Amino acid sequence: MLNKEWKQLKNGSDIRGIAVESENGAINLTDEAVKAIAGAFGLWLSKKCNKTELKVAVGNDSRISAPRIKKAVFEGLTSTGVKVIDCGLISTPAMFMTCVVPELDCDGSIQITASHLPYDRNGLKFFTKAGGCEGSDIEQILEFAQAGETLPEARGEISRYDFLSVYTDILVNKVRNAVNAENFNEPLKNFKVVVDAGNGAGGFYAEKVLKPLGADISGSQFLEPDGNFPNHIPNPENKEAMESISKAVLNAGADMGIIFDTDVDRAGAVDSKGNEINRNKLIALISAILLEERTPAVIVTDSITSSGLKKFIENHGGMHHRFKRGYKNVINEAIRLNKEGQYCPLAIETSGHAALKENYFLDDGAYLVTKLLIKAAQLRAEGKKLEDLLLGLEEPLESVEFRMNINLEDFKEYGQKVIDYITAYATEQEGWNVAPDNYEGIRVSFGEEDGNGWFLLRLSLHEPLMPLNIESNSVGGTKVIAQKLYSALTEFSDLDSTKLAAYVK
Repeated sequence: MLNKEWKQLKNGSDIRGIAVESENGAINLTDEAVKAIAGAFGLWLSKKCNKTELKVAVGNDSRISAPRIKKAVFEGLTSTGVKVIDCGLISTPAMFMTCVVPELDCDGSIQITASHLPYDRNGLKFFTKAGGCEGSDIEQILEFAQAGETLPEARGEISRYDFLSVYTDILVNKVRNAVNAENFNEPLKNFKVVVDAGNGAGGFYAEKVLKPLGADISGSQFLEPDGNFPNHIPNPENKEAMESISKAVLNAGADMGIIFDTDVDRAGAVDSKGNEINRNKLIALISAILLEERTPAVIVTDSITSSGLKKFIENHGGMHHRFKRGYKNVINEAIRLNKEGQYCPLAIETSGHAALKENYFLDDGAYLVTKLLIKAAQLRAEGKKLEDLLLGLEEPLESVEFRMNINLEDFKEYGQKVIDYITAYATEQEGWNVAPDNYEGIRVSFGEEDGNGWFLLRLSLHEPLMPLNIESNSVGGTKVIAQKLYSALTEFSDLDSTKLAAYVK
């Protein structure tokens, strides 16, 4: 059983903590903790692989605490005889690839990252040949760390390897072979693509992928790694970040813009007019591409996707399977469906986590945008643009989100009570249509006279809060729906619905 000190470092299927002392508090991802966790990973990996001579690759994004964390990881691994491959500054998806490509063929890998979190945070992601660790794996690793359990003491070694070049060569060759243009080596010649890496680890995509393919990358911004993230948060969900890349595309007169999160496992895009291709649009675009390749097919998404997206996927010959939030949840659901005989090429969250069956179901932002660029090049030969694929996607006129805190320590039990109550309440109300295929929280849709949209109320995966998403196809519809739900929530005094109350009043 994990004590509080170790439990607070677990964040779903990752390790996350404060790595730089700041206004947010003292460091809890200490050298000692990281060393113990790295050693525990070696023990866990040894048991999983049933071998004692291990090879583990280690990489990092651009966070300012990366050198300190990496040193502790090295100590934790090499003190137990593990052979360490230092891959330097690199993306998270590339670190998984160290386990499956023959150039390295590692038993496992560790990426030092905290994704889009603030500069003072950092963490660890773990991979094996089977993919990323599950939450239960992290629990076991932390239990070993808490108990101080590792492999027997031995002397390991560290060597450097430029795996980023191996990884980017894979992407470059994929584009060349898929486009198969007259100019084979430079199939993106005369394409102008702006890349915004947000000073994270994704700057390589401009120089090592797009440039060799002949693309004009002038106008790209924030490619230099800087863990203080001085320009904007490297996060495709961040409003300021998306406004920045949209402006850069317009200023450069580019055909397309690409934006990554810090460690490049997520991505967003912008069309030539500066319009965001994000969330439902991004899902629709990659779905259209994959459904053109093969149907019937199931597209797995998280729970907050729009009703218009469902229609779009069905109109393209697919089936929309709306599942739980959490990138590991949608990925595991897609894997499960394939094992049961249903062809499912894509698992994707509205956050930009996209995992394709053809790419190990690895959530890889660089691979996602590479698929988009291939299609863009193919469409250009037909006199069309990538955004033409989005014709027919119905988007809501209004969309709002509220994040309501639960003011109790046992927030999960309380949150479930709220969901159970609203579920029962909804079944008794005229015009409230409870979604029959919902896997998370409670989703209810309403007709034109009652708000013309839907709401989804769910419990956060890790935090004491309940996110509420509302969409409507009518002006004023979200407020109508919010009023209906608010009246049913008033008796839950430990649910902070003040922002919802202000909205409806």
